[in-house]
This record gives sequence, C-alpha cells and structure tokens, in this order.
Amino acid sequence: MKYITGYKFYLLSIIMLIPFSQLFAQKVFVTGKGKMPNEWIDSSTGHLIKRLINRPGNNRSFYFHNNPFVDGKMIFYGSDFLDKNSLSSADGYVFHFKGNPYNNQLYSYNLSSGKTTQLTHKENSMSGEIVSRVNHEAYFQIKDSVFGVNVNTAKTRLIFVFPADFKGNITTVNADGTLLAGAYSTPIEKVIAKKYPQKHDYFNRIFESKQPRTLFTINIISKKLNKIFTDSAWLNHVQFSPIDPHLLMFCHEGPWEKVDRIWTMDVVKKNKPRLIHKRSMNMEIAGHEWFSPDGKYIWYDLQLPRGKNFYVGGTELATGKEIKYHLLRNEWSVHYTTSWDESVFAGDGGGPNSVAKSPNGQWIYLFNPEGDHFRSEKLVDMKYDDYKLEPNLHFSPDNKWLIFRANFEGHTDIYEVRIKKSLEN
Repeated sequence: MKYITGYKFYLLSIIMLIPFSQLFAQKVFVTGKGKMPNEWIDSSTGHLIKRLINRPGNNRSFYFHNNPFVDGKMIFYGSDFLDKNSLSSADGYVFHFKGNPYNNQLYSYNLSSGKTTQLTHKENSMSGEIVSRVNHEAYFQIKDSVFGVNVNTAKTRLIFVFPADFKGNITTVNADGTLLAGAYSTPIEKVIAKKYPQKHDYFNRIFESKQPRTLFTINIISKKLNKIFTDSAWLNHVQFSPIDPHLLMFCHEGPWEKVDRIWTMDVVKKNKPRLIHKRSMNMEIAGHEWFSPDGKYIWYDLQLPRGKNFYVGGTELATGKEIKYHLLRNEWSVHYTTSWDESVFAGDGGGPNSVAKSPNGQWIYLFNPEGDHFRSEKLVDMKYDDYKLEPNLHFSPDNKWLIFRANFEGHTDIYEVRIKKSLEN
C-alpha cells in the first residue's frame, strides 16, 4: 500500500476543503430552452438557478405580497396536474370546482434540508395564501369554511364558517396572529365573474358595475366576524401590515388610470380610510402595492403617465413623504419587491403585451437604488416564460436568493436564482 505524502498530500488536503459544487462547474444553459436540469448557470446572466421543488405536477409559489415563510419553511401549493396555467387566481376570484380534481394542496418546503411535506389532504377546491409566524399556521378556505393548518404538525382546525348571507373571502392575517381579513362581494359581482372568467372580460365589467364591497375581519380566538368598511367600489388586494396588527391596506381595483388606488385604515378604530398616493396627472397610475418589511413604507408601481415614465414609488406612512426611483422601459416589472434588509429591490420583468410594451423586458432583475434611479442587474432570462403565469418574486429569508415561479418547462414550477454570481461567497 502506497502512502500519500508531501506535495500530493498537500494538494489533496486543499481539494478536500473546496465545496464539491465548485470542483465541477455547473453546466451553462439557455434558461427554459427545453427540459432543464435541477440546477444550471443562466447563459445570459451567469447566475446560478435551481429548481426548488422536486415533486411531479404543478408547484406554485405565493403571490408577490403574500409572505410564504414560517419556521424555516416556505409554504406553497402543489398539484398533481401538469398545466401551464396557475390553478387559482390572484385577482380576488377563485372558482370552486366540484371536488378537487387536480389534488391542489398546501405543502411546506424546508429551506435547510430541502424536504417537502404535504400539509393538507382536502377533497374540495381550496384557496388562500396566508401564513402566520406567530401561530405557526397557514390559513385556507373551502367554500364557506376557513381552516388553519399547523406548518410543523399538519394538524388542521376549523376557524370559522361564514353565514349564509355573507360569504366573504379571506386574504390576510395580522402581525400578532389574532385577526384574519378579507372582502365580501355581492352575488351580482360573482355572477359577472363566473360568466366572464377571463380577466380581460370581467375586469371592466366589475369595475363599472359599482357593486358594494365590504371589508371584514375574523377574530381567530373569539371567532367573531366584524364588518369594518363598505364602499360602492371594487375593494381588493387586502393586506395587513407586517408590523402594526391594526393597520390594513386595500385598493380600489379597476383600470389604474381611473382610480386613486391605495388606501389604509385602522381596523379597530374603523377610522376614515387614508389615501396613500393621490394621482397628479391624466393617465397616471399607481398599483401592485406592498408593505416594506419594517412596515414603515408602502411601495408601488408608479407611471407618470401610464406607459411612458416608469418608477417604483414609496410613501412613508409616518409622514406621508413620497420618494420614487426611475427605471427604464425594459426594466419595468409586473411586480416589484423588497429585500428583507430593505437594501435592494427586485422585479419580475414583463412580457411584450404587458403595460410597458417592453421590447426586451422578460428578465428577473435586481435593483440597487442610486440617488433617484435604480441600477439594474439581470438575474434570469425569462424569454421562454409566457407571462400568463407571472413570476412573483420573494427574497429568501437570508437575502441570498430570489424565489420565483415559471412555466418555461411547460408546467408551473418553483425556482430560485442566486443573487451573487455562482462561485462568489
């Protein structure tokens, strides 16, 4: 038997200290051009991309302003059905089919171990992208019933059953885990949505119908339903502050150039709703709003006017002071988001038929604020995603990855891209 000594032993020792993934360089691929490996380097950007969930079927991460992280896990929806389209709508309508034919269920993904666990086993269609870090639960709704499932034990409990004359839809939970909130729409509005299931068909019809909508809360402990605000407007995108358990944000949905969209109110005081951004010119739009992680700002897509000058705007809640960061047409994104340390932003780009009509906008971007504008970096080439399924970005809890959904492999799946180049620390 020969012993490894001297220089050879030194080399072997050094090699053993190098991570295995760096000894063998990742393969470089055009993202979405055919079946992708479990991880690869994007040929256009040089960034490492991984398929996050390794289970067959559709896997769909949450909408951009719904926080999916709890107890070191990411909550997501998985289905046995392979299809390019998402199985539920983020626009306030989820159509309840008879039964659950695609077996669309809630799952957890352990961010450390990579283990995927099925949390629900329901025979009926379900909706809800709501997670409470305080209660360690994910909340969902089946018809008129609201449930909570523990993300660690998968134990499910019934929270609330809506009365026959007030069948609302939950969309958010507050910061201290005591209240769920959502909106109630009239039967007339639901008939319009069912008759015209495509967004381009129902959107203006619902806006023009001026049907009343009612915001409500459900006390998770006492099971009490509280109707807090009604308006003859399309109240939508209902979100609780991540910090203030009484502060609720909602929007006046509709063509953005026709509405002052973003509002907040105190759900306990039930004070008059506060407008967050007032339009200042014809065809100005502001929307796809979200809270900053520290709850101090509300950020939004701002265009002055629509389709011409593009910004990410923000309103400081304590003072009402507004700031805005300019970006280029190709950098405009359907949705933006903020890192957990609030140092950078990201955007999911836009298809050629999106609002900006970008000639080269199908990218996932990282945005660094510099003065009054963003300096952008392309992370993922999304030209093979059809943008009928919008990527909806989430920064990972350690701010090292951006998690997104895409259909560039012919079905809906969840991926992550490393923000730094693949071999950097």
